[in-house]
Amino acid sequence: MSMELSILLSMIIPAVGAVLIALTGKIPNVRETVTLFTAVALFLNVLSLLGPVLDGATPEITLLEMVPGLSIAFKVEPLGMMFSLIASGLWILNSIYSIGYMRGNKEKHQTRFYICFAVAIAATLGLAYSANLLTLFIFYEVLTFSTYPLVSHKGDENAVKGARTYLGILVTTSVGFLFFAIAWTFSATGTLDFVNGGILGGKVEGPLMGLLLMLFIYGIGKAAVMPVHRWLPAAMVAPTPVSALLHAVAVVKSGVFSVVKVIVYTFGIDNLVASGSAGWLVWVSGFTIIAASMVALRQDNLKRRLAYSTISQLSYVVLAAAILTPISAVGAALHIAAHAFGKITLFFAAGSIYTAAHKTEVSQLNGIGWKMPITMTAFAIGALSMIGLPPTAGFISKWYIIQGAMSSENFLALGVIVLSTLLNAGYFLPIIYAAFFKKEKAAKHGHDGHHDHHHGDHGEAPLPIVIAISSTALLTILMFFFPDIALELAQKMIGGAQ
Repeated sequence: MSMELSILLSMIIPAVGAVLIALTGKIPNVRETVTLFTAVALFLNVLSLLGPVLDGATPEITLLEMVPGLSIAFKVEPLGMMFSLIASGLWILNSIYSIGYMRGNKEKHQTRFYICFAVAIAATLGLAYSANLLTLFIFYEVLTFSTYPLVSHKGDENAVKGARTYLGILVTTSVGFLFFAIAWTFSATGTLDFVNGGILGGKVEGPLMGLLLMLFIYGIGKAAVMPVHRWLPAAMVAPTPVSALLHAVAVVKSGVFSVVKVIVYTFGIDNLVASGSAGWLVWVSGFTIIAASMVALRQDNLKRRLAYSTISQLSYVVLAAAILTPISAVGAALHIAAHAFGKITLFFAAGSIYTAAHKTEVSQLNGIGWKMPITMTAFAIGALSMIGLPPTAGFISKWYIIQGAMSSENFLALGVIVLSTLLNAGYFLPIIYAAFFKKEKAAKHGHDGHHDHHHGDHGEAPLPIVIAISSTALLTILMFFFPDIALELAQKMIGGAQ
């Protein structure tokens, strides 16, 4: 099978899956089988491109050329390869998880949920493989609109309000800033292609380059750099499998993926260093990391705490890219992967706790580690990865980001990383401590410390949830011991960008 066909199949498979899910919606078992089958088929298809890309191939295909220089085209480069592997691989686990969650909580509109999911994945892969800014913009928008029904899934007033914020901020930023930045780039260079070393060198100079970069950073609202981050906590009204996909894999990763891609392939690291107009981005991303961590510390709702943690972690990727050294760019790419595994585990855990114990607040989690040992052990692994401790994936990416900051003597970035690591520990470790080392709060009429067992005798969540959460926790640890493929792709990204 040709690589060009594989690229197209990456979008066709989930799209066909969406149609089949719609057709089998009345028979849940068949519908879920179709979802899983589609997810596995997609992952195997994406995997078929890995070997050639590692060998240095960059397969590409042009679908449509409107005018010279403006085309809808796809090209698989190392960063897109890594992103597509993460998104398609985690879709399998998220589908397994969704089956347990949606049934366990007797959610309505499950067919619509699975259809929108499949469309969102198709859009994510289109974005991962985009060969130019126009293609990226189109799939970026498709992703926003296909995830809107997922955010507003519950249909109550809260959900609709949250979804409106989500859509409002993401569309306003992309149409107001990103579209303008892309048009400016095209008028300055006559091309929108992603090119090793960037296309803006000598075309946009000095402070104007800084202004154009600002339009891109804030136009890519999905990267949630403050102050355009409010959509992310607002989207927490969605069911947990949506939060897991949105906040670990598709939507937010599309944001930081686009930021890294624009910095490496549109601006070019060397051009930005020469122009000296990107220093502000270290400050802005650093502020986002610290401010979001401070907000996270104060959230009692578990999903909101995780949402603010995500805002903080995303800006790690932006910060790493803004340090403008090859090694920090490797760290940025690795952090996209490390954060995906760790954060999806944490959201899975939040949903598992909700499904089995109907608890949503951090303050309710005393002693839950003994009733749900698998869930809380997985949570602990995800949390350690967010803090950046071995043996988890988060340690690897943080290590490279720190190396990059040290090699360029960027002490502001170093300070941000050290402080935020302490803050991460501050909002994650107490949850783990309470789960395993504090006694469950006694019921009202319980005395002498013994609590009655009528209200809280629950075990783990349904099996599909336990399988998914164990798998993502395992991936978080495996990436620490076997980072080779992710590392090689990350190094190839900058190897080609020198």
